[in-house]
Amino acid sequence: MVKPFVPQLVYFEPNALDYPLGKQLKEKFENMDVEIRYTTSHNQVRNLPGENHFQKYRIAKSTLVVGVRKTLKFDTSKPSAEYAIPFATGCMGHCHYCYLQTTMGSKPYIRTYVNVDEIFEAADRYIEERAPEFTRFEAACTSDIVGVDHLTHTLKRAIEHFGESEYGKLRFVTKFHHVDHLLDAKHNGKTRFRFSINADYVIKNFEPGTSPLDKRLEAAGKVARAGYPLGFIVAPIYIHEGWQEGYKQMFEHLEAHLPEEAKKDLTFEFIQHRFTKPAKRVIEKNYPMTKLELNEEERRYKWGKYGIGKYIYQKDEEQEIKDHLYAYMEKHFPKAKLEYFT
Repeated sequence: MVKPFVPQLVYFEPNALDYPLGKQLKEKFENMDVEIRYTTSHNQVRNLPGENHFQKYRIAKSTLVVGVRKTLKFDTSKPSAEYAIPFATGCMGHCHYCYLQTTMGSKPYIRTYVNVDEIFEAADRYIEERAPEFTRFEAACTSDIVGVDHLTHTLKRAIEHFGESEYGKLRFVTKFHHVDHLLDAKHNGKTRFRFSINADYVIKNFEPGTSPLDKRLEAAGKVARAGYPLGFIVAPIYIHEGWQEGYKQMFEHLEAHLPEEAKKDLTFEFIQHRFTKPAKRVIEKNYPMTKLELNEEERRYKWGKYGIGKYIYQKDEEQEIKDHLYAYMEKHFPKAKLEYFT
């Protein structure tokens, strides 16, 4: 059973204690008897305990840095939303295939930002620029925000902030089931709460440190009953022995967990497994025993932005994935909307 995340070690950046959330978190971690350290900047978080790379990596994944978000220019977040809204970076999960492996590089610790009101003000300016069109913000581009929110409640504040907004919408995705504190948030239907789901084989072999599928589905049922618009990201869609049956069962379990009302406004996002050369190096270093198939010869190369291409499935395999998953979605959720397949 995955318990809610508690960091082993917490660092505070200098200005973090100028903000109410920074003070609250310091008091909370003191009461929890978590070791607290101070740092001039998150870039100075070095010399983490551990005898070797594996120990240091694992301790880093359970280290939280409490800081101030200086850059209030938001990145774009296609195809899921117009912008990424930065509340946290890093993740406590150990998904072998995760793209954060390379973007976080040698600093896989989790950061949470305490200047929440400034982040909201920046978001409101983006909304004003685009009004009367809706502006969607993705809160889980660089982290699993739900995984840390039972400590910070930043996401809950964001849900209520966008709940009052005329043209702003929020969305995020999670692999954790610790959602109870979010169920009474006044979301006014402006937040789409998404869960990342997968075949059991993928979750068991490649997603250690995250909630099992049945717990995610149970949480999705609670979220649906709380009136949130709901969505599911099936990612990465991974070809393994018996994959057709694995994904078929996943859809069957999902249908069984959701109240009828939720099935009228569901979204799906399908993302096939991909990897880059730099990601492969990092994955093999951090998870040397992984069963993840990373053979460039068997994939096709697709150019990506910034000149870094990725290895995706061959055209015929991609078509087979599409045929099966589209059929399962149509059968179990005929009213659902597929936002994209990539």
